[in-house]
Amino acid sequence: MSEQTYTFAGRSMPEISIAVGLVFTLWGVAAYVISDMASMTAMIPMFVGGPIGLMGLLSKLNPDKRKMFMHISAMFGLLCALGGLRLPMVIMSDESSTLLIASHTILLVLGSIYTYLCVQSFIWIRKQREATEE
Repeated sequence: MSEQTYTFAGRSMPEISIAVGLVFTLWGVAAYVISDMASMTAMIPMFVGGPIGLMGLLSKLNPDKRKMFMHISAMFGLLCALGGLRLPMVIMSDESSTLLIASHTILLVLGSIYTYLCVQSFIWIRKQREATEE
């Protein structure tokens, strides 16, 4: 790993992105199967999390475009967190299920943590760049 790489728990952001995307994708597929394939909306975590993993993979494969891929990935992380903000409404709903609550909790918690890590990495990279320019 180069010195110009932000890491969290020993992993680079592209690696974290791949892992987060995989978690969202697996949960989306599992939720769809658990719901007896009754609703495509159960796969929403996969639809917003899949691009996170894809952008992480693309940034590893094409480091010259890493900045662009990671910004796109951060946008999808923010979408996950924003989607999870419906959690209180879901909990208070008469028609809420454990699966729906779990999906919104995962979107909110993992999406928020991932977005936070992305912002921290962008700040860290900017500080490194400014330090080398001085």
